[in-house]
Amino acid sequence: MEKTASFTIGKVTGVHGLNGNLKVWSFAHSIESFSPDSRVFLKPSEKKGKYFNILKVLPHKKGFLLSLESIDSRNLAEDFVGSEIIITRDQLPELQDDSWYWQDLIDLDVFDHKKGFIGKVKEIFPTGAHDILVVKDNSNETLVPMHRHFVKSIDTKEKAIKISLPEEY
Repeated sequence: MEKTASFTIGKVTGVHGLNGNLKVWSFAHSIESFSPDSRVFLKPSEKKGKYFNILKVLPHKKGFLLSLESIDSRNLAEDFVGSEIIITRDQLPELQDDSWYWQDLIDLDVFDHKKGFIGKVKEIFPTGAHDILVVKDNSNETLVPMHRHFVKSIDTKEKAIKISLPEEY
């Protein structure tokens, strides 16, 4: 995956207070992806986006509060509710072995050890135990837990994931 690719790392879900703080649902597991003095691109649906410098980030309930340069009132902040928060890949921390960013897995081909090709990863969602791959092929949908019992290998260069589904699938 190229180093300059952009990543959606969160979504603005609301505003907090009168000073323009944004409530953020983060797709990243770490607050470090929103470090002060870095830049983010806010992309409202069906509008042009804009770059902002991060001034401050604080944990808040199940997400974060984000303070951005030049968004200093509740009215300005409300314009960005629903916006995607995008950064470039070079802003992300390096991954450890056997770790992937969700975006790297989207559209990879998925092969079961017995059934062969079962589809492409179209979505990923978290659960309390493991992330779940949503694999689709035409009208068929298969949910695959991201657990070593099911996911045997991931090769982002070959764009393939090898899995082992239980017999009843």
